[in-house]
Amino acid sequence: MFEMKNENDTTATKKKNIDFLKELDRDRNEKGCEYAVLVSLLEEDSELYNGGIVDVSYLYPKMYVVRPQFFIPMISLLRNAGLNSLQFKSKLALMESRNVDVTNFEKDLEEFKTSFGKNYELASRRFGEAIDEIDKSIAGLEKVKTTLKSSEKNLRLANDKIDTVTVTKLTKNNPTMAKKFKELPGV
Repeated sequence: MFEMKNENDTTATKKKNIDFLKELDRDRNEKGCEYAVLVSLLEEDSELYNGGIVDVSYLYPKMYVVRPQFFIPMISLLRNAGLNSLQFKSKLALMESRNVDVTNFEKDLEEFKTSFGKNYELASRRFGEAIDEIDKSIAGLEKVKTTLKSSEKNLRLANDKIDTVTVTKLTKNNPTMAKKFKELPGV
């Protein structure tokens, strides 16, 4: 924000530059300006103001008083400061975005690790359950195998018994049947 002040030689009450700084600061804050510059011909005999750009930021932040001949150099200084500030803000925004990227990466990594851990735990539990079921199936099949071997032994014994059966053995304690078999022709 720039404000210009000039005073006629015929003015009875002479104003000072400092009289306008408070109002200039208020106006700058209302309008949201970063810098305030009072371009002034007041106090024309002052060596301070005639010497160049005067920094009055000890009274009000980022405020300067200049004579009209220093107006263009002041604009150049403010422009350069603004460009530098913009570069720093860009770099700061880039660094903040990188920090956000790192933070997001770390957050995503933690989420992945948690999710992976849950999936691993579930898969491990299911794997254990499957092994238990296989063990039960194997035990059941072993039982069936034992039963089948026992049946095979009984069938072999039954087969051995049937091979030793003869009519004589069947009729040995049964005289009626022994007599009937003898009566048959060809026996």
